[in-house]
Parts: sequence; structure tokens; C-alpha cells
Amino acid sequence: GHMVFDVKLGENFRRKARYCADGHKTEAPAALTYSTVVLRDSVRILLMVAALAEWIGLAMWDIQNAFLTAPAIEKCYMVAGPEFGDKQGKTFIVRRALYGLKGSAAAFRSHLAKTLEDQGFYSSYADPGVWMRAAVKGDGEEYYEYILCYVDDIVCMSMNAKEVMAEIGKQFKFKKDKVEPPESYLGARLRKRNLDGLDM
Repeated sequence: GHMVFDVKLGENFRRKARYCADGHKTEAPAALTYSTVVLRDSVRILLMVAALAEWIGLAMWDIQNAFLTAPAIEKCYMVAGPEFGDKQGKTFIVRRALYGLKGSAAAFRSHLAKTLEDQGFYSSYADPGVWMRAAVKGDGEEYYEYILCYVDDIVCMSMNAKEVMAEIGKQFKFKKDKVEPPESYLGARLRKRNLDGLDM
């Protein structure tokens, strides 16, 4: 493996270091190796639904160290180097989906999918990046809660968006522990406007 260093320009020049496995040296697994991403058309449609239904709340979060939350689906090991002190030379079994492994994205997607399924959500046939669950408003009217997944960037649409996020937050740590209304998603800036007395 190797270390990758980065400076996050959009995060006040935060410096970041990440250990990555040398997945490019291994054969591709027979199973899927990617994580689903929500389609832009789905995002547009559901944001329009949220704008028209003023009572729907939006919340967004970014999962911290997303791939490392998932168990590895590939069998990997590493031999400890001098940085491991008295453990140098020992063989370690890799139990987490390290960045760089070819199956890590699929492992994370599977882990996230199980978490959402455990909360009663199911994936759309038309767009696997859209998850939905039947819910009931305070006045008894039925509606659907939606979760949009673009790998580890998640948007929730619900009357109780923060409560839904809190449920999922039991399994994942959010970056900076932030769950808040989205200011942008997939490169598009989002903001509420009032048109003829209607918040959109």
C-alpha cells in the first residue's frame, strides 16, 4: 500500500492523509466493484417534489471515512513494516474495505444498503440510488420519505429528516457531526426562494 496526501481547497485548506491499498496490482473480483450513484434526473424530480410540498424537510450528511465503515469483501493481508514497532514482520488480516481495493466501493454500498433496509427503506427499481419508505404525517396523511445516495453523500427528504438521519447515524459517523439542510448537491447550489408566498 501507499499513503496519499491531499489538501481540501473547499474546506479551508484542510490537510488529509489516507492509506490506500495497491488494488491496481490485483485481479478484478468476479462480483460488482462499484457503488451506485443517484441519477441527476432523480435528484431534480425529488427536489421539485420537496419544493412543492413545503412541509418536506431536507437534511444532508457526508459519511466520514465511508469505505472503512464496511467489512472487506476481498481476502487481503499485509505484512507490517518498521512503522509498526515490535509488530514489524507480522502478518495482518485486512478486515475493513480499505481505499484502493477494487471491491471497497461495492462493500460500502452493500453495508449502507443493509443499514437502510434495516430502517425499512427499499431501493427504487428505476434508480438504485433512490431509497424510499412509507411514512405518515401528523394529520394521518400518508407520504414517502426519500434518501438519495451518491456514494457517501446522502440527502434525506422527510417531515422528520433529522430524526431519520439520527437513526442512520447510529451506524455511521458524519463528517464534523453535521446534519443540515443542503447548500449544494452534486455540484448544484440549492437555496429556498419565496415565489408568490410559496417557499420553493
